[in-house]
Amino acid sequence: MDRRQIVLDTETTGLEVNQGHRIIEIGCVEMINRRITGRHYHQYIHPQRDIDAGALEVHGITLEFLAGKPTFEEIAIEFAQFVEGAELIIHNAPFDVGFIDAELERLNSDIAPLNELCSVLDTLQMARHKHPGQRNNLDALCQRYEIDNTSRTLHGALLDAEILAEVYLAMTGGQASLVLGADHADSSGGGIAGPDTAIRRLPKDRPPLAVLRASASELERHERKLQELDQSSGEALWRQSLSS
Repeated sequence: MDRRQIVLDTETTGLEVNQGHRIIEIGCVEMINRRITGRHYHQYIHPQRDIDAGALEVHGITLEFLAGKPTFEEIAIEFAQFVEGAELIIHNAPFDVGFIDAELERLNSDIAPLNELCSVLDTLQMARHKHPGQRNNLDALCQRYEIDNTSRTLHGALLDAEILAEVYLAMTGGQASLVLGADHADSSGGGIAGPDTAIRRLPKDRPPLAVLRASASELERHERKLQELDQSSGEALWRQSLSS
């Protein structure tokens, strides 16, 4: 069965959900079997309240810009349908999940809390476990994993979700969006295929590979190294396997 993951980020009117702050932007990037499909969900949302000056400095989204944008109530069903059944990948998940659940609770609707619609993976906790004592915000992780985030002058939910998708793939074993074999495309036309996804085969008429054998001096140095290992830690495992 295909593994569907949604990398999610939000922007808000302020930092504290218990002070009545609201979501103003949601960005989601879909991955299937660790491949970024190109299908995403993105929505600006009118918060029906003012935006804190500190938050405005972070994301640059003004209340004037949000005039005429839908309320969360108007997009709630569409959003829930997009993420339902997926594993959500979120950096500092308690923040985003808390805001989304607060929005859902305000609706007094039949839409379940987020952790009942999806499972949630927190990449901040993952990064802290892998890199204890280091800075693990998104910018620091981009630098650590050599991911280009030069377009990120301000925070934006969709852009940050796209960057986090690359960070997550790097943290969990490298970019696995290069699927060998048949192209993958979803029913919404979000599948992306290119030359990087094709199987590379060696030509049948290629010349045989050269076999380079160790010289006598190299074999002698290798044997001395094995003897040093034998003395420090007991007989080397590869000697045991050869003698068995």
